[in-house]
Amino acid sequence: MKRLVALCSLVFADPSLAQGVGYDDTPLIPGQAWRVHDKNRPNPPVVDPGPAPTTIAPAPSDAIVLFDGSSVDAWQHADGSSARWRLIDGRVMQVTPGSGDIQTRDTFGDVQLHLEFATPEKVEGDSQGRGNSGVFFFGIYEIQILDSYNNKTYADGQAASIYGQYPPLVNASRKPGEWQTYDIVFEAPRFDDEGELERPAYVTVLHNGVLVQAHQPLLGATQHRNAPSYQAHEAAGPIKLQDHGNPMRFRNIWVRPLNLDIAIDDDDIDDEDDD
Repeated sequence: MKRLVALCSLVFADPSLAQGVGYDDTPLIPGQAWRVHDKNRPNPPVVDPGPAPTTIAPAPSDAIVLFDGSSVDAWQHADGSSARWRLIDGRVMQVTPGSGDIQTRDTFGDVQLHLEFATPEKVEGDSQGRGNSGVFFFGIYEIQILDSYNNKTYADGQAASIYGQYPPLVNASRKPGEWQTYDIVFEAPRFDDEGELERPAYVTVLHNGVLVQAHQPLLGATQHRNAPSYQAHEAAGPIKLQDHGNPMRFRNIWVRPLNLDIAIDDDDIDDEDDD
């Protein structure tokens, strides 16, 4: 296993994969050799995830449906006003640029989330200005949504990145205008009674059915050009979709609340590491 990890590190540290887009004056990411949005950080290799789905799969029987095309009633703006994003083409919600982010009226802790999105078919802009949105857990932990099909940008801002922290393992993006899927398991951070971090948040992400984040610990709230850090918050929070000024489309969004409070014996972990 250690040899495999070392090999993967060599593959993903290949400087020839860097695209030269980003910054060289931002803080170092805690525990990493890279700066936030480092322009020299290698970008993930590209894989073809296969064709876009031709039908919409139904949600599981125990899921809470957040959007099925019938209304945006499950969503609101931060001030509590009704979501002003558009319903178009039957079963599709489109960002109204300038209207602001929307978030769920309900709050969630540990969850399994499914959402489908499409970046604009007409390509406008580049890097972070092209087909940009994001899905935020607790409103502060972002999995980036971006048109990353032949679009140069910094590695930790690619589609399916943990924004400003970890690039995806691979770039599994489809062409602009094609429907794409995220399936995300998010484990909320735990804080003690004094507000100290007991356990970080973890996230697993499949982009178009391809594993791109594997139970990755978050380093804190995701930020633009700033290092991540944790601040104590409630055990549940809203899920947010970002208005970044692009007419992104969404459909078939559902969530399954989970309870992932699993006790792990640190001694068992240490024993495994010694193998």
